[in-house]
Amino acid sequence: MRHFSEISPTAERVVDAAEGLIQRHGYNGFSYDDVAQLVGIKKPSIHHHFPKKGELVAVVAQRYTHRFRQELLSIDGQHAKAPDRLTAYAALFERTFASDRRLCVCAMLAAESDSLPDAVTSEVDRFFKVNLDWLTLVIADGQRAALITSNCAAESLAEAFLCALEGSMVVGRGIRSARGPADVGNTFLSTVLT
Repeated sequence: MRHFSEISPTAERVVDAAEGLIQRHGYNGFSYDDVAQLVGIKKPSIHHHFPKKGELVAVVAQRYTHRFRQELLSIDGQHAKAPDRLTAYAALFERTFASDRRLCVCAMLAAESDSLPDAVTSEVDRFFKVNLDWLTLVIADGQRAALITSNCAAESLAEAFLCALEGSMVVGRGIRSARGPADVGNTFLSTVLT
């Protein structure tokens, strides 16, 4: 599989279109015809860049994970304390959801994991590992600094926080709620912050 940084500008436009379609419809909810229409090219041109849909979606997930990792590094550089980092983290999900109630690419893909090619599930797994590892470190730092109080292990709190944010997007879309991930994240954090 190619790395997202090695693709041509046209292929990048294909990846952009596929990302938006995944956020709205999931893996099985779009076709190369949909991508071709959005990008304004013929379907064979998409096949030239990405012979299989699984390859295209794996590149989408790979790039999404990379961008998320860059955001995590930015949060680390801008915020010293765990509560501030966690609030900024929730804001990442809020920005995605605020754009036409889009959902996290990897959460959408995870919901269909039983029908995805291995290359896609591998990238989705990597996204969640990156996020859970980072959250666990931030929460453990907050616990050591007595800013986060809980009888739960940092790993358990990390998973619960990520689930709350991802779930808030799904539920918010389903009930057309104005309450987004930032609000749900703040509610969650209010139960564990000292």
